[in-house]
Amino acid sequence: MIVLFVHGPAFTQSPPSDSMAAIAPTVAEPPAPHPPTGVRGSDAPNDNGEAIIVSWNLSPDDGAGLDNVESYLILRGTSPDGPFDTVGAAAAGQTSFTDATVHSGTIYHYIVSAVALAPVPGGEPKPVYIQSEPSAAVQGVAQWFHSRRLNALIAVIILCSAILYFINAARSGKSVYIRKIGGLEAVDEAVGRATEMGKKIFYIPGTQDMDEVQTLAGITILGRVAKVAADYEAKLEVPVSRSLVMVTCREVVKEAFLNAGRPDAYREESVYYLTDDQFGYAAGIDGLVMRDKPATMFYMGAFYAESLILAETGNSIGAIQIAGTAMPAQLPFFVAACDYTLIGEELFAASAYLSKEPKLLGSLKGQDVGKGIILVTILVGIILTSIGAITLKTSDPEKLGPYNIGQYFEVE
Repeated sequence: MIVLFVHGPAFTQSPPSDSMAAIAPTVAEPPAPHPPTGVRGSDAPNDNGEAIIVSWNLSPDDGAGLDNVESYLILRGTSPDGPFDTVGAAAAGQTSFTDATVHSGTIYHYIVSAVALAPVPGGEPKPVYIQSEPSAAVQGVAQWFHSRRLNALIAVIILCSAILYFINAARSGKSVYIRKIGGLEAVDEAVGRATEMGKKIFYIPGTQDMDEVQTLAGITILGRVAKVAADYEAKLEVPVSRSLVMVTCREVVKEAFLNAGRPDAYREESVYYLTDDQFGYAAGIDGLVMRDKPATMFYMGAFYAESLILAETGNSIGAIQIAGTAMPAQLPFFVAACDYTLIGEELFAASAYLSKEPKLLGSLKGQDVGKGIILVTILVGIILTSIGAITLKTSDPEKLGPYNIGQYFEVE
C-alpha cells in the first residue's frame, strides 16, 4: 500500500506571490536617445513680429548612433524655468521649425524634445522624451520693410514718379498728348443730329451718388455735352436718381451754358430728380423715352441691372446711344445696344481729356507711362527666361499659388 502525502497549499488558488512575479519574463527599456543641442530662436524676417524660427542641432542618435529618434517636439515658455507648452513638431532629420503663433514683443524660451519609441509586447510602442536645454530669450519684432517685396516698391516708385512728372508738365503748360476716344468724337455728331431732328437729348449720369468716382467722371463729361448742346441750341434733359447728383448736375449744366455764351437758354428744370429706387428710376426713364422719343441718349457713370433695360429701350426707338461705365458686368449690354461705348478706364480718361485739369491729365498720362514700363519689364523677363538667361527657382513649391509666386521664387 502506497500512502500519498500532499501538502495543502499545492491545491489552493491563491494569487502569485512576489517571488513568482520576480521570475516572470521582462522587457528591457531601450536606451534613451541623446537630446538635441544648440537650441536657439531668431525673429522671422519680413513679417509683423508674429513668427520665430527655432533651430537646433540634431540628436547624435538621429540617423546615427542608436538611430532611434522618431521626431522632435518644440515646446515654448516665457521663462527658462517653465512651464513649457508644445507648439509644434518636426520630423527626424529636420533642424528648424517656424513658430507662427507668437505675440510681437513677448519674450520666449524654447526647448526641443527628441522622441523615441520603446516597444511594448502586445501593445503600442511607448514614446520616450529627451529634452534639450532651454534656449536663450528671443522675441518677435515687426519689420518696417519686406525685402521680398522690393519689386513692388520699385514699381510704385516708377508709377508715382511718372504721375508727378506729367502733373508738373501739365501745370507748366506743356502739351500732354492723350489719344482720341471714339465715343467723345461722336458727341458733336450725336448732338447735331438731335438738333436737326428737333428732338431731346437725354443724359443719364448713372444710378449712384456723389461718393462714386464713376458718377464724378460722368458729370465731367456732362459739362462737355451741355456746352455742345448750348452751342447747337439742342434740348438737353438730365433725369437723376440722387438729390446731390441733381444739385451738382444743375451747376455743371448752368456753367456750360454760361461758357457757351447762352446763359439765358439754361433751364433749371431740365435737370430733375426721379427716384432713388433702382428699378423705379429705370421705369421712369423708360416712360420718358417712349413718350418723348429723344434723338440721343448718353449713359455715363455706374450702372447695375438697369443698364440693359435703359439701353434696350433707347435702342428700340432708334436713338443714337453713347455709354461709358467701369462696371464690367454691364459693359456687354452697352456694347450690344449702344453705338459707342467707353470701356472701363476710358470713362475716366474721357473726363480727364475733357476737363483739361492738370492733375487729371498728369495722372492719366503718368499711369499709362508707368503701365508701359511695367509691361516692357514683364516682356523682357519673359524673353530672358525663355532663352535661359535667368532661372526661377522656389524653395517651397507646395506653397505656390496664383497670388504668391513672387514670394517664393528667386532669380538666379
